[in-house]
Amino acid sequence: MASHSKLEGEVRWPRTVRTAADAVRFIDAVGYCLLFPIKNLPLPSLYYGAARRDIHLGPSWDVYCQKIWRWKDELGLKRRAYYAKYFNGRGTFISLALLPHFLALRGTAAASGDHADFYAAGRIGHDARTIWQALEKHGPLATLELRHACKMETTAGNVRFKRAMLELQGLLLIVHFGAEQETAAWASGRFELTARAFPEQIGAARRIAPDFARAAIAAKYLDWHPNAQPALLARLFGWSKAERLAAMPGGRPAR
Repeated sequence: MASHSKLEGEVRWPRTVRTAADAVRFIDAVGYCLLFPIKNLPLPSLYYGAARRDIHLGPSWDVYCQKIWRWKDELGLKRRAYYAKYFNGRGTFISLALLPHFLALRGTAAASGDHADFYAAGRIGHDARTIWQALEKHGPLATLELRHACKMETTAGNVRFKRAMLELQGLLLIVHFGAEQETAAWASGRFELTARAFPEQIGAARRIAPDFARAAIAAKYLDWHPNAQPALLARLFGWSKAERLAAMPGGRPAR
């Protein structure tokens, strides 16, 4: 299905996304998308699927923003889609069908207690390991609870906390898992280990070779953007020249 949108990366979904169920169908169809569109990041967004307009034209916050902001809290908690800050540290949905492929690609189909191995291998830092251990011990925690459990309550600690959270989400090791009203302001995000929230997808990822995962992720993008060049896929996913060429049709490796 080709993209008919003039906006970079967006797709013209056959129906407007009006409900959470519509949002799941949209995410399943595109495979992965952003919460809000980001300039110079040519991926579809749930916002465009709901609003059918360019958010950069304003207003900055509207009824569609309110809806999709609520859905990001609901869908992960109900295990209907995966949500974390993944692409460029921005809010990203991944379908349950493609989540195993992303995990296989990142080499992060980890068990709950694997933090020691990841830390020893230099794949995560000390603060990221501390957060991982806190979630392993306590289960899902809202942001302020998690900072308290990790002794990162200070301003400097919060900077470290945010950096480590992006590190863990970039590896798909933790997932946004609902929200909790911790203060009178905005509700805080709740987080859980991917290993506990999506064990079926973790198990499936362990049976997928990275090259096959890369080809499946590229194929989904090309379904909607058939004219995309290998260089674009390399920029989106951080692939080498050999990896991007192997992921393209005709160069796909065997499973």
